[in-house]
Amino acid sequence: MQASSYKGVLRIVTIWIALSVSHTGAQDPKQAKPDSGRPNMIVILADDLGYGDVGCYGAKTIPTPNIDRLAAEGIRFTSGYCSASTCTPTRYSLLTGKYAFRQKGTGVAPPNSPSIIPAGTPTIASVLRSAGYKTAVVGKWHLGLGGPQGPDWNGTLRPGPLDFGFDHCFLMPTTNDRVPQVFVQDDRVLGLDPDDPLWVGENKPSEDHPTGVTHRAELKMNWSHGHNATIHNRVSRIGFYTGGHKARFRDEDLSDHWVQEADRWIRDHRHEPFFLYFCSHAIHVPRIVHERFAGATEHGPRGDAIVEFDWSVGQILKTLEDCKLVQNTLVLVCSDNGPVLDDGYEDRAIEALGDHDPNGPYRGGKYNVYEGGVRTPMIAWWPGRISPRVSDKVICTIDYPRTLAALGQAVVPEGACPDSVDLSRVFFDGNAPGRTSLVVQDNGQSGTYGYREGKWKLIRSDSQRANNVDLRLVPTKIPKYQLFDLENDPGELENVVQDHRRLADGMIQRLQEAIE
Repeated sequence: MQASSYKGVLRIVTIWIALSVSHTGAQDPKQAKPDSGRPNMIVILADDLGYGDVGCYGAKTIPTPNIDRLAAEGIRFTSGYCSASTCTPTRYSLLTGKYAFRQKGTGVAPPNSPSIIPAGTPTIASVLRSAGYKTAVVGKWHLGLGGPQGPDWNGTLRPGPLDFGFDHCFLMPTTNDRVPQVFVQDDRVLGLDPDDPLWVGENKPSEDHPTGVTHRAELKMNWSHGHNATIHNRVSRIGFYTGGHKARFRDEDLSDHWVQEADRWIRDHRHEPFFLYFCSHAIHVPRIVHERFAGATEHGPRGDAIVEFDWSVGQILKTLEDCKLVQNTLVLVCSDNGPVLDDGYEDRAIEALGDHDPNGPYRGGKYNVYEGGVRTPMIAWWPGRISPRVSDKVICTIDYPRTLAALGQAVVPEGACPDSVDLSRVFFDGNAPGRTSLVVQDNGQSGTYGYREGKWKLIRSDSQRANNVDLRLVPTKIPKYQLFDLENDPGELENVVQDHRRLADGMIQRLQEAIE
């Protein structure tokens, strides 16, 4: 599809949404009646999507009609947070309901990482499955696979999602800028030829092994920093691998694979309660969209990837409509962290930015704990039960386990999900309170935390350095402690720690108590 044709379709869809928003309360005769009991649940997790990257949060030049529809018909949270400003720790906390800094080794997982979640750990999936839900994960995993020695790529990949409460998984094991580019279905690499075994390692397997350094002229997307090891699909990655050629996927087809698998799984389980954890790779690097989305925006591959992600959301909605599941399905849309522009590839993310603000009114992005790094789009949609509105209640992805458990009438085992809060009332009662306090982190155990209480935000940085503060990967020196009044200074430009010393000291103490 040509870019102009796709934009035309988007305009038509946007007009249709605008005309239909006022009729969201009407019963569609083709849809199932609202279930007075437990809903189906779908968590749609974007990757590196910023607060200002979609239309309903202020984007003017990137069309996102499907996400905007969810926001118009559901709750658009203005204080929705991920628990960390990088992917692996956020995903760990979303599933386990536990702050990632409480466990070692929860930083961004390398290609051969063993399972970061210990086998037998209660998760959002296992809790819901114990209450009769069918459970699946589709998309990017990036939480490691296998025992202490790491993944057995040519054998059984356990422990893995099947050990954490998922009945089925269809996933990319790491992230697409890291090797290998293969799918894992349940507990094995899909389509692997035994005569062409898969090898993954940290070191170059041979002197003549092609890399982004030795074969740079052959790349279709040049690397800017790192990301210069093994080449696949004319794109170089982090890490090395050989073999498994029949099992490898094409970057351009990732979103199609995710959508097709989600569609199949929803249709197969439409007659029983289900939980689907749908983890798109968009808009993480390398941003290589399907050919039909290339040129969909004026912002290069990054903008086009947002459009492709929005299309994925729309396809899931279409499946729900086809299966008459709209009014008894809860859909949550969120992101694993805030935005980043040049994250290792020359894809014009900076040059083609124009007037677009990926982090909206906030400062910072991925890799730091300023608001832009951890406050992201968050939408809750359930036409049968949720009334459309905008909410400023504080809610975090770490709260999903207890919140969804309450909605699914599931019992959380004693000691499980220790940092998760049941915020299910917020979905139905506009006066219900959100979180009273929240800890967010950057990557791993680096000693960088954000701590919010009401309108106040404390940042503690033991290293006194932050990266990507102005959406450029340039280290910035910062004080160990900063205090911001988010009500009057949402952009976190004025550090008032000295003006409110007593308040700051109390928050420093309470943050330390939360960490301990």
